[in-house]
Amino acid sequence: MIELDGLALAVVHDGTVWADAGGPFGLVPRALYTRYLEPDAENRIPMTLQCLLIRSAGKTILIDTGLGTKLTPEAVEHWGLQRPNGTLIDDLARQGVRPEDVDIVLNTHLHADHCSGNTRLVDGEVTASFPNAEYWVQRMEWAEACHPDARTRGTYFGANFDVLWREGRLRLLHGDTPVTEQVRCVVTPGHTRGHQSIVLENGDWRGLYVGDMASYAVHMQRTAWLTSYDVLPLENIRTKERWQRWALAHDAWLFFEHDPGVQAARLVEQDGRLRIESIELDDVAIG
Repeated sequence: MIELDGLALAVVHDGTVWADAGGPFGLVPRALYTRYLEPDAENRIPMTLQCLLIRSAGKTILIDTGLGTKLTPEAVEHWGLQRPNGTLIDDLARQGVRPEDVDIVLNTHLHADHCSGNTRLVDGEVTASFPNAEYWVQRMEWAEACHPDARTRGTYFGANFDVLWREGRLRLLHGDTPVTEQVRCVVTPGHTRGHQSIVLENGDWRGLYVGDMASYAVHMQRTAWLTSYDVLPLENIRTKERWQRWALAHDAWLFFEHDPGVQAARLVEQDGRLRIESIELDDVAIG
């Protein structure tokens, strides 16, 4: 865990899924994206489920919850889910965190690979995975998840959030919202209309948990590279342009959710071009 004056961070994992390359790279030509990630024989590429554990102002905060444990064997096979080191709960335990220790869960959005771990099955009943937590999500995201369309009904599932609403555990946000003095939610539309990313601040240091604004680090570097999952692709470009400027201005650390090779990185500009400089989290300290 990385620590600085009351702010502590740790990347925690819920495994890796394998997606057809046409999902994460959309219209990007194969000749270009294979410079960064080579598909397997079935044209699949890995997408990690990297969540972020935060301790700030006496609160234990978790950003996103992965695919969880409710999946059927058929769904596990469909996702190509691999968990050589166990589930998110196992990785939290390695950080000394039990499910009941989590105070706040921040969902970037309600696509299944980001929030299925919100809930679990106990004796066949869906219940909160983090029994003492309040779950925060943008109101617009929740509304669209509750009323999926032909495109989104394959990724919005009520089992991941309905019980939280019924039990009063779901906090619906109306735009940018502070969590603590060091953590705040910011609306980053494009992947979905109600997608949010999480800004981290401590003194002069800045970080951003990007979520699916940029699924891989290269999506943040190459503005026009979009996934086929983005509901509002042109809006996502405008959102990335805004946060690229912010990242450059603050020398910010960017935390990526799905990139198997880059957990965190800085965005730098050289000769008018953007590039990513990976940060090895085991080797550096904040500040």
